[in-house]
Amino acid sequence: MTGTGTGVLAALLIALPALGAAVLLLAGRRTDRWGHLLGCATVIAAFVVAVVLFATALGQPDDARFREVELFTWMNTGSFDVPLGLLIDPLALTFALLITGVGALIHIYSIGYMSHDADRRKFFAYLNLFVAAMLLLVLGNSFVTLYFGWEGVGLASYLLIGFWSDRPAAATAAKKAFVMNRVGDVGLALAIFWMFAEFGTVTYTGVFDRIGELAAESPGVVTGIALLLLLGACGKSGQVPLQAWLPDAMEGPTPVSALIHAATMVTAGVYLIARCAPIYDLTPDGRLVVAIVGTVTLLLGCIAGCAKDDIKKVLAYSTVSQIGYMFLAVGLGAGVYALGILHLLTHGFFKAGLFLGAGSVMHAMRDDVDMRHYGGLARRMPITFVTMGLGYLALIGFPFLSGFWSKDPIIEAAYAAGGTQGVIMGTAALLGAGLTAFYMTRLMIMTFLGRPRWEAIAAGGGGAPEPVHPHDPPPVMTGPMIVLAIGSVAAGAFLALGDRLAGWLAPSVGPFEEPHPAVAPIVITIATLVVIAAGIVVAWLLIGRRPVPVVAPARVSPLVAFARADVGGNWLNETLVAKPGVELMRGLLVADRRGVDGAVHGTATVVSGLAGWWRRWQNGFVRSYALSMLAGVALVVGAVMVVSVG
Repeated sequence: MTGTGTGVLAALLIALPALGAAVLLLAGRRTDRWGHLLGCATVIAAFVVAVVLFATALGQPDDARFREVELFTWMNTGSFDVPLGLLIDPLALTFALLITGVGALIHIYSIGYMSHDADRRKFFAYLNLFVAAMLLLVLGNSFVTLYFGWEGVGLASYLLIGFWSDRPAAATAAKKAFVMNRVGDVGLALAIFWMFAEFGTVTYTGVFDRIGELAAESPGVVTGIALLLLLGACGKSGQVPLQAWLPDAMEGPTPVSALIHAATMVTAGVYLIARCAPIYDLTPDGRLVVAIVGTVTLLLGCIAGCAKDDIKKVLAYSTVSQIGYMFLAVGLGAGVYALGILHLLTHGFFKAGLFLGAGSVMHAMRDDVDMRHYGGLARRMPITFVTMGLGYLALIGFPFLSGFWSKDPIIEAAYAAGGTQGVIMGTAALLGAGLTAFYMTRLMIMTFLGRPRWEAIAAGGGGAPEPVHPHDPPPVMTGPMIVLAIGSVAAGAFLALGDRLAGWLAPSVGPFEEPHPAVAPIVITIATLVVIAAGIVVAWLLIGRRPVPVVAPARVSPLVAFARADVGGNWLNETLVAKPGVELMRGLLVADRRGVDGAVHGTATVVSGLAGWWRRWQNGFVRSYALSMLAGVALVVGAVMVVSVG
């Protein structure tokens, strides 16, 4: 395929969902009957285009898989020249396949999930807008194009999280997500400004070709740019200290949680760091901070997930934790970036499947998200149980399922980092695997096993107004769940064996280097499986063998209270940012009212007083004016005489 043909297909890849969004938003209610079909068709067509581009690149040698296509000049002001172009390389195509493939499945699922919503057309328009923005983000050839897609993703996520804006919690969650993402976006914007100041360009090739010279002259500048890029990545991917928005974003419809907060948007930060591998390879300090952020986040996400009763929030904190594993992997540096991308892809399958399964459960339970109100659903919802069960096993790293092939190598790579930091990061990742097994086993037990607590609630034990009749959803919803379950089982082995994915990504992130920890990898694998088994056993002993109350206990241990309080994420943001910001604003208001306004009002008062005093001399009598003139003349004559005598 020629460069022109590749460019046309790449542009079409973005244009299809963008066109779908435009039609659905501009045509209005006239598209209500078929708008959801158009939304699905555009994303499915985009997936076909992505497959064609992938197949074309797959048949080429490594050095020919990197193709840049300039469409037109976007901005040209003085020395600031930004062409709007697309970069088609293995990394971009990998993300394009994930976005359109999983996105198409979630669009199809949404046909059934949103079937009774009056604004279903608008929902699909927002989904299309999100997919288009995400594709622009990963296919752009410059940091400015990436930033444009980055902000488009933020806008679409705001619209989708707050889709049910009549619910105060949804509206608040959308605003919280928007504001906290803007904090990270400031870091990304400053990094772009800094790169332009240093290089005079913001294209990937222009920056990466000259970053080596800057690192030799000013290594601190490269580290500063890397840290600002990391701040942007933390905001979009829900990493410490900007993770608090992601669990609250579960107020949006469940397909939103599956698309945005499992497979695509939250992985944008991982994409950014992997794309900027030439920068991070030159700053060990920057990579270390990335790895530390990932390590801390994966532990805090696990701890919070252990104490939540909301099924979607458990999965949300699981996402926070698993993205932490990805950050840890890409933070370990050259040679292992592919491990982070591998876990990102497998996570896209099993976490999207788990979210869709949670939506199926909620659909059957009249949108009740409290797992304490479930129980015994395995027999009533066998398809949901099996698909979620496979996603659960893949997530905890059950042998030979997808998570086993992607998460275990990250733990090995962490130990292979060497020194004290390697031991700390590896042990934290190992502990996170055990905690993941615990909270996911807890979720499965409370949801599908034990006595059907919803029967007691229907009888009045929990105050539910209407009985529920759990059952599997229609095929339009179970179909995507089954496909994702198959990916949860087989995708990891397919991508990992023979370093298939690592070899494919080598032109973008560098060649893969097998980690070599101090102990044999088999020892780490066995230790990981033992820890996972321990997490399952503990969950069974604490949850499976005891009756689950329909109401959470009021008095809990300090650790559980800490986990329920979102591991201090909201408290930290309120203490360090929100409350100081409010106090600063109050101080500025006082300064404005008493300082600025006081000075203006005081000046006006003085001028008004002087004018009133002077007005007394303007009384309208001619004799007063004549007397004033005579007095003035006398003063002038007297002054002249004094000067003459002197």
